[in-house]
Amino acid sequence: MMKHLRTSVALVLALVMALGALSGCTNQPASSSASASNSTSTSQSTSTSTSATQTSGITLTDQAGRTVTLEQPATKIVSAYYLSSSLLIALGLQDQVVGIEMKADTREIYKRAAPEFLELPAIGSGKGVNVEEIAALEPELVILPLKLQESAAQFDTLGIPCLVIDPETMDGFMETIRLIGEATGAQERANELITFHEDMMSEVSALCADVETRPTVYMAGTDFLRTSGAGMYQNALIEMAGGTNVAAELSDSDWVDISAEQLLSWNPERIYMVSYAEYTEADLLNDDRFSSLSAMQNGALYTFPSLIEPWDYPTPSSALGIYWLAAQLHPELVSPEEFVTVAEEFYQTFYGISVTDDDLDVRSLFADAA
Repeated sequence: MMKHLRTSVALVLALVMALGALSGCTNQPASSSASASNSTSTSQSTSTSTSATQTSGITLTDQAGRTVTLEQPATKIVSAYYLSSSLLIALGLQDQVVGIEMKADTREIYKRAAPEFLELPAIGSGKGVNVEEIAALEPELVILPLKLQESAAQFDTLGIPCLVIDPETMDGFMETIRLIGEATGAQERANELITFHEDMMSEVSALCADVETRPTVYMAGTDFLRTSGAGMYQNALIEMAGGTNVAAELSDSDWVDISAEQLLSWNPERIYMVSYAEYTEADLLNDDRFSSLSAMQNGALYTFPSLIEPWDYPTPSSALGIYWLAAQLHPELVSPEEFVTVAEEFYQTFYGISVTDDDLDVRSLFADAA
């Protein structure tokens, strides 16, 4: 089974790399009828979008239910959301981005794969955007997160197409990739990324389908007593990787604050801290409230990688998080060497960068897996 997973995912990456080489463009949208055929619904969407482009422009329904119309694929893009900015790099569109969200200099993936992002105008954050500054950049497309959807009306008034995205669930993330691919003319590259994720998810799900035990998992957010319920991307990640999310009883589609008493009642076997947490492992180990937890008693406290960008929420590299967590929870199914090979190939294929074991920061974590 492990060999089958490695072969299937490697085949997708090899196809993308080969087609990219044939196109003569490094880290640019590649053409792949083979990849597209692996995702029928995606191919149909691409065909519809292409036809619309040739006749009367591109018409999309974004993830806020709004109708968005572009005369042609956008070539000047403003992204006010880290998740869409990273996705634009993976789609080979970094040269078309003219403005991005604030704090770009804190994103390791930008420094490595799109250093030009660090010099772009910072047009806002998750709390709001500067509409006038964005308009001055004369973009052909503005991408906003769902939480800023009220700002979309201002861009509509200015005649600037605005795409609102909501990638916070697994299905939502796939739709985000498709929408941005269609809006920018990068459908085929988007199809390849979707295919990689779908193949990884289906293979990992099959790999973990018959595991005898499914460890209980607590995913801790920026605050230790903040977690993800059943409506979040992280819940699907845990379930696919052969674990049980202790917070699955919460139906919220956003991070949820809980009490220490609630966490104690769940008593998870494993705890995963996000890499962008506002606390440290030492803080938790020195907090007597949590000392009786099974995870604390057994030394099963981990930080979800990686150093390049977080794998625990919907970024283009988040499929690696699914694979890594499966290996963490069930180390007999995936070897560290196999995981590192897939990760290296992924970053070379979709971001055009080379990564090392230290960059991935995973080998020591595999060594601790029980």
